[in-house]
Amino acid sequence: MESFRTEIENPVVANDIIDLEQKIFAFKNNAVDEEKFRSLRLARGVYGQRQQGVQMVRIKIPYGKFSAKQLQRMADVSDTYSNGNLHITTRQDIQIHHVDLEKTPQLWAELEKDQITLREACGNTVRNVTASPFAGIDKDEPFDVSPYAKAFFEYFLRNPICQDMGRKIKVAFSSSANDQAFTFVHDIGFIPKIQDNQHGFKVVVGGGIGSQPRAADCIYDFLPANKMIPVSEAILRLFDRLGERNRRNKARLKFLVKDLGVSAFMEQVNAFEKEIAVSSYPIDYIESDIISTNHYKPSAVINNNLFLRWKKVNVFPQKQKGLVAVGLCIKTGDISTTTARLLADVVENFCGEDARFTINQGILLRSVDEGNLEALFEALSKIGLDRIGFDRLNDIVACPGTDTCNLGIASSMGLAKELQSVIENEFEHIIDNHQISIKISGCMNACGQHTLADIGFQGMTLKSNGNIAPATQVLLGGGIVGDGNGLFADKLLKVPSKRTPDVLRWILIDFENNHNEESFLKYYKHRGSDYFYQNLKHFSETSDLKTSDFIDWGNDLQYEKAIGIGECAGVTIDLVQTLLFDAEEYLENAEKALNNEQISNSIYFNYSSQIRAAKALLTTVQARINSHDSIIHALDEHFPDFEKDHGFTFVNGVKKIALEHQNVSYAKEYALQTRTIFNWIKGKAGAR
Repeated sequence: MESFRTEIENPVVANDIIDLEQKIFAFKNNAVDEEKFRSLRLARGVYGQRQQGVQMVRIKIPYGKFSAKQLQRMADVSDTYSNGNLHITTRQDIQIHHVDLEKTPQLWAELEKDQITLREACGNTVRNVTASPFAGIDKDEPFDVSPYAKAFFEYFLRNPICQDMGRKIKVAFSSSANDQAFTFVHDIGFIPKIQDNQHGFKVVVGGGIGSQPRAADCIYDFLPANKMIPVSEAILRLFDRLGERNRRNKARLKFLVKDLGVSAFMEQVNAFEKEIAVSSYPIDYIESDIISTNHYKPSAVINNNLFLRWKKVNVFPQKQKGLVAVGLCIKTGDISTTTARLLADVVENFCGEDARFTINQGILLRSVDEGNLEALFEALSKIGLDRIGFDRLNDIVACPGTDTCNLGIASSMGLAKELQSVIENEFEHIIDNHQISIKISGCMNACGQHTLADIGFQGMTLKSNGNIAPATQVLLGGGIVGDGNGLFADKLLKVPSKRTPDVLRWILIDFENNHNEESFLKYYKHRGSDYFYQNLKHFSETSDLKTSDFIDWGNDLQYEKAIGIGECAGVTIDLVQTLLFDAEEYLENAEKALNNEQISNSIYFNYSSQIRAAKALLTTVQARINSHDSIIHALDEHFPDFEKDHGFTFVNGVKKIALEHQNVSYAKEYALQTRTIFNWIKGKAGAR
């Protein structure tokens, strides 16, 4: 385990990995309790899975961009530490499963050799920044958002303001008003605009899916690009301060926006901008170079009919003349390491250094010379990646479900495989001629984005004669409207899971007979939800279930509902000593930041230390501590002697962070105040 200490060139990254190793050692030796350790490892991309004793490791791939070398590296890591599989997520990440906890530091170190990180891939942080995979090549885009997505990722990675928020923050950049990035369901979404020859963004906030989907609100029709980072930081500071922390089902930004209202929310954002050291953050705009490749011809005669079908469905013209993008349809987002290595060679030969994982669990090869398409088709055919149907009916999105997820209720991947088979064997012509999406989630949390699909399925259960059977909630009519707007699918009815293929057959046959050249969404709206309910309700009958109905897809044993502890976000820790330990650790981080002349970081670390120390003391009394703001105000109320001992209230002391002029002198003063407050609280807590 010592090798990575000398192999990693970046000292910040090396310290991160060493810290993970030390935290694992402390946990294994009972120096850190399980709840605290969970929040520590989540922020480092290490996630519990359904099977005991192993972890899922999430690899963070900003806006889905990867090179051939990075794909090769991830394949090597999966073979060494996992099970030889790479799983593409709906947030353009890669997940590998069944990893031994104690091997995660070395795994991380191996990835970092090719600049791949695990940092903040899970937990209450800014998650992976997603973007349209067509960014930079989209014929409709005002400009390439990739440099801005990259800058956003880099600015907030390891940033102290977003290391331990109430919940996760999801951010997306669309390439155009077509909104292929689904910005309307993100905490913060950016749609590129040009005004007076200046780059900027339409900005939407407060969107989300899950059990209570909400469309994002527009807060700027046009925000200059140099204001993107300061405004985003103000939003994150606001969420960190006022966001709910105890009630997990109310702890997302969408609830804060809804509760405050857009107008009051923006007043708060403007106020929080005063805490930020810079009011403008220019980002160098450099479009990615298109790396030319050699010219290739197929080595043998290819199947022309298959090639033409593939070209029609899987190939897309770019804004760059003579170049095209090619979509790879990856079943359930799973690609073996053997195939991944072969694909790495294809990427290097045909599209240089820029391929993208997509939010639909596929892969987009970019900037392919149109003259190389036949040779590329041949190369993909040899490695089994010539499947026709990129982002079409048979390219079904599915979360891991009960295969590995603690929260999974049903086998979403098993159902996806069955439906793919039905579609490809019975409805091949619909794949070629219509853009229809199917998305499946194994529970209400919607990691499979079922509420955004033309046809969505959600894993559920039902009871029949005292037994529990796997079931599917059927939803229709979701999708993108455009420019930051969208539709959530309507819930129609619940059916036994084994009848889902017949439900899909009825829907597709009815569409074929009645669509009148309409899109599926228009066809659904034209017919109306009641039409579908009345025609499908006989599938929901449960009085005649067979033995097979009590066995989920891809399983042999009778279904049992088993839900573990969800780790989609960190946990709330209320142990006094644990919180004081946290506070002291933040003090140390503040001192390091100040020594490195990172003034803003030092101030925020000290602020966080004061909050954690105050929360530790307030857990000893009946105090409201569901947000940072409630903690700030509760301390003076429950401990009036604070003002007597310090000469100022805790509220006024903490909120010195909002001073507009932050410099070394001020940072040192704030650090001294924090140390004094910490020592006072530690003494109080010890005396109780």
